[in-house]
Amino acid sequence: MSDTLNTENATLFEQLGGEGAVDVAVDIFYRKVLADHRINRFFDGVDMEKQAAKQKAFLTMAFGGPANYTGKDMRDGHAKLVKMGLDDSHFDAVMENLKATLAELGVAQNLIDQVDALAETTRADVLGK
Repeated sequence: MSDTLNTENATLFEQLGGEGAVDVAVDIFYRKVLADHRINRFFDGVDMEKQAAKQKAFLTMAFGGPANYTGKDMRDGHAKLVKMGLDDSHFDAVMENLKATLAELGVAQNLIDQVDALAETTRADVLGK
């Protein structure tokens, strides 16, 4: 029996490394986001520990892992930010930080591309379009 993961049937969540990998990625991602002058104002006053926990649960579900996300849907969850001026340039900045985080963690480009494609499916809802 091989120790390598059968990527043919593995979820994106499993291919990325499971819960531990998502947890590390979200922590690094938010450090990058909070240091990014283009988008960090959207997190002023946000409980980042709570935010990170929600993001970990959401990404785990979105990537095909256990569905324990109980937060708002993307449109409702970002409506306040849209009123603050959230637009495509901000979404792009978030994606840039996410892809940089995954690359920093040594995630294969084909998996980064899958994460990118999945995230793009949320753009219209996040931006209230």
